[in-house]
Amino acid sequence: MSVFDTLDYLKTGNALQQKSYGLLTEHRIFYVLSDFDPILVGTIPIAIAIDSSDLDIGCYWNDKNAFIATLHDAFSGYRDFSCQELNQGAAEAIVANFSIDGIAIEIFGQNIPTREQNGYRHMLIEHRILQERGAAFREAVIALKKSGLKTEPAFAQLLQIEGDPYQGLLEYKKA
Repeated sequence: MSVFDTLDYLKTGNALQQKSYGLLTEHRIFYVLSDFDPILVGTIPIAIAIDSSDLDIGCYWNDKNAFIATLHDAFSGYRDFSCQELNQGAAEAIVANFSIDGIAIEIFGQNIPTREQNGYRHMLIEHRILQERGAAFREAVIALKKSGLKTEPAFAQLLQIEGDPYQGLLEYKKA
């Protein structure tokens, strides 16, 4: 089990992590999504978020229509709500976006177990690299993100990963 599999670590994290914990628990977002194995993924859990970062929640659905209905029933009343179906290669995805208290939230669901989705896998790899490389590397990632790069391309640039940064990161120092 990973530390990221629950929200507990956010309670004692940095200010944004603590704010995120409060928002997610106050609005019962993970409770609403509990049938879909929700996990907070992305930059906020691993403390490389910038001002434009959102709360990314990965979910696993068996029944696409039930997932879509839950998203609409629970979150359509929030500001800037949208929900769309995407095809990610061979994998279909449902993505809902909305905001609460000025914080953007994206819920990304696939018919792939949450811990096998690329968003979760990327986060674990990025976390490991940040632990190994230290504060200067973390600051370099944040600086590249502030300059406009997405997270995986920022890591790829710093690690000199050639080709597709998303696939390259998944294959980086595979053990």
